[in-house]
Amino acid sequence: MKRKIRIGIPRGLLYYRDYILWKTFFEGIGCTLILSPPTNKGIIDKGGNISIDESCLPSKIYLGHVKELSQKCDYILVPRICNYGKGNRVCMKFNGIYDVVNNLFEDKILNYDIDYIKGKFELFGFIKMGIKFNKNIFKVLFYYIKGKIKNRKYYLSLVNKQDKILRSNKMKILIVAHPYVVYDEYLCGNIIRYFKDEDIDILYSDRLNRKIAISYAEDFSNTLYFLYSKENIGSSFYYKDCVDGIVFLSSFPCASDSLVNELAIRKLKDVPVINIIIDDSTATSGLMTRLESFVDIIKARRDNG
Repeated sequence: MKRKIRIGIPRGLLYYRDYILWKTFFEGIGCTLILSPPTNKGIIDKGGNISIDESCLPSKIYLGHVKELSQKCDYILVPRICNYGKGNRVCMKFNGIYDVVNNLFEDKILNYDIDYIKGKFELFGFIKMGIKFNKNIFKVLFYYIKGKIKNRKYYLSLVNKQDKILRSNKMKILIVAHPYVVYDEYLCGNIIRYFKDEDIDILYSDRLNRKIAISYAEDFSNTLYFLYSKENIGSSFYYKDCVDGIVFLSSFPCASDSLVNELAIRKLKDVPVINIIIDDSTATSGLMTRLESFVDIIKARRDNG
């Protein structure tokens, strides 16, 4: 029996956004997925050792995950994302990470390009990848569409779940952060657990309908450059009157988040805000002290009406 092609999936960056699409597509056309383990100190150290000092923490983590998969699979999936059209660019790390990985590792790299301005669409990229492993183009198309539908359904289920949380009378906070930061257990698990232990409901900036988020971001500023920043900032303004506090979480040294979050914080009135920057040496004790003070403030405001 012919051995299935093994596709390595680094557990970072777009993994938190598109994993269901990737899983449905590659398994549907006959491949096996190999996931890197959850982020740990060893992975961060491995990524840091092969990164330049100026790299942001998520990029270092991503390279650590690639290193973890190296020599363990037939291909490693590393998408290249440039933009989703004029005015909808993404951070340069999504555009450049493919070249970095390709130069650092000898493994075969599998990728698809998204650059709407140059006519490079996701569909074409998946067809190109798919026929490499399965010559039946109709099957390739079928599992791409199926993957998109399943990914969309999962995303909408998160949106609907958050809408229900919004209607509760419990204390609520909004966490404004990129998925690859806030959903990484190693980076932010202690923060999430702290709020849950305090019986505080958590809303996430990426679980608002993206079109709504972008429309609110455009009301805030029509010069925001990166699409994912628009989604985050739009969510903060949409939810500001519905939550007891807002937590901005970003990674060091993310230049775009540093600027955009600071501008948003200055415009967010009448709601307590805390800005937390995560790096690979963030001290838990100091962080917990800040979170405790923040929770004391929002509880006092709520008690005082």
